Amino acid sequence: MRTRDHHLPAEERRAVIVQTVIELAAERNPNGITTAAIAERMGLTQGALFRHFPNKAAVLEAVMGWVAERLLARLARATEGATSPLAALEAMFLTHAEFVAEHPGVPHLLFGELQNADRTASKAKVQSLVERYAGQLRGLIEQGKAFGEIDPDLDTEAAAILFIGTLQGLVIQSLLAGDVGRIRHDAPRVFAIYQRGIRRRS
Repeated sequence: MRTRDHHLPAEERRAVIVQTVIELAAERNPNGITTAAIAERMGLTQGALFRHFPNKAAVLEAVMGWVAERLLARLARATEGATSPLAALEAMFLTHAEFVAEHPGVPHLLFGELQNADRTASKAKVQSLVERYAGQLRGLIEQGKAFGEIDPDLDTEAAAILFIGTLQGLVIQSLLAGDVGRIRHDAPRVFAIYQRGIRRRS
């Protein structure tokens, strides 16, 4: 059991709870993460945990909000200095892969929420993240066409779907291998193939 500072401000305590859930998700099935398990990992009582979140659903909603905010912010920083739309797409791909390697519990949580048949606030946050992500991809692909880098006849929607699906495939393979860190090695090589498929032929 890991103890935490019991005098953290409420906002910081909530952030620590979110981080704890992500850590636990890297070790076990997210569906099996109970409020009791979260409290035990933090060295708190469930009562103390419930002072910050009324139930597990509220915790998961906060976790998904954290993931969306952090991932989109990382992607924005990565694409800021890109010299072209295609370079920005590569930066997004590699940055996303690095985010997964740093937070191996995140894909477990995301896949778990997307498999949930119920309409929950946390699932809605995941869907919103995917929609915003895909929108950013479509924008970059269209810019790449205008820039003369990307095939002007490319199906933009399909290219965005393939980009996300390729990353998801890399994540699943790394999870199956029991080594999420391998995505760092695989991502550059895989993106090189994706890039060849969308690049404008000279």
